[in-house]
Amino acid sequence: MRLVVATRNEHKLRELGEILAGVELVALPARVELPPEVGDSFAANALIKARAAHAAEGDAALADDSGIAAVALGGRPGVRSARYAGESASDEENLQLLIDELRGHRDRRVAYVCALAHIGRDGRETMVEGRCEGELIECPRGSRGFGYDPAFVPRDTGPNDPRTMAELDDAEKHAISHRGRAARELGRLLGTGAAT
Repeated sequence: MRLVVATRNEHKLRELGEILAGVELVALPARVELPPEVGDSFAANALIKARAAHAAEGDAALADDSGIAAVALGGRPGVRSARYAGESASDEENLQLLIDELRGHRDRRVAYVCALAHIGRDGRETMVEGRCEGELIECPRGSRGFGYDPAFVPRDTGPNDPRTMAELDDAEKHAISHRGRAARELGRLLGTGAAT
């Protein structure tokens, strides 16, 4: 099975490849320009990218839009997670801004959200969403993962496990992550063991 993945993010492509074992994931060719992410939800942005990849390549396409939502900030950064501190901000700058904005808040609950849009060769569209709840700590830890992972402590590892997403091994992370949950649900809806 082959899927064109509408992303320029190597971390996302690698993670999806690990989760969707047995599916050939092909990065969107550099000649294809992705439209701006102007949607007001993760699902809307994922669909924008998936449609663009499908139209350009004429093949089954998969697109991910994901980010983090802080309860105390009314869901911010949300769809702006990748550019929270500015259009060319680094992962570290985005994370530091979120840590700074949550400083002093007693409610440190956050959720990772991932929307996956799949468009089959026939143009049929399927949309799924996965969530991972947790808390944001002030002092990042761990060298694995990317984005907000070093400060995100997931609830699913249990109340006595203080590890961040950046301290989990790949199998542990994929089992509970927003992206892992969305990919498994997509595979289920498509009637396969993986998203195809």
